[in-house]
Amino acid sequence: MKRYKLRIPVPAGRLETVIDDPETERRGLLLVAHPHPLHGGSLDNKVVTTLAKAANEAGWISVRPNFRGVGMSDGAFDAGDGETDDLEAVVRFVENSYPGLPWALAGFSFGAFVQHRLRQRVDARRLILVAPAVTMYEFDPVPEDTVVIFGDADELIPPVAIQHWAQQQGIATRVIPDAGHFFHGKLKELKQAFEDACSC
Repeated sequence: MKRYKLRIPVPAGRLETVIDDPETERRGLLLVAHPHPLHGGSLDNKVVTTLAKAANEAGWISVRPNFRGVGMSDGAFDAGDGETDDLEAVVRFVENSYPGLPWALAGFSFGAFVQHRLRQRVDARRLILVAPAVTMYEFDPVPEDTVVIFGDADELIPPVAIQHWAQQQGIATRVIPDAGHFFHGKLKELKQAFEDACSC
């Protein structure tokens, strides 16, 4: 495994980004978006690192940017608009180094909102939304191969609201029993659900 720490040029300036490359038998690229920047979200979030590690173990290169204004990333919070532009720039930058590899997009909470918007611009094999903040942001329709993962004890986004939104979209869900929004004590189950969703 090789780790690269970069500051990738984007509309906001440069985004601090960590890329973990298994180097052998690469299957694809996974872009992981972290939760809300104004509430402590970063590329080091334990849900984000769990998804990245699971992807790496399955032969995927993981790409974890810090949104604008977080860590060593330039810029300031832009409610998802600028963040979507920035992640598209990250995708274009990274794919130059790995031509031909498919993308998968994963986002947690606010990151799920950004990723579902990015999916409209980026061709991806899979869109995985973890505890998507569907009651906080206006979500657009998503591709039918999207997978939603959430806990049935989510204290921030009502599980019934996530389930209802997913059913309206006609997309698959994976529900983790007794898991709250941040999956405390449930990272193993989250990892398994993610691996199941990513096996495409």
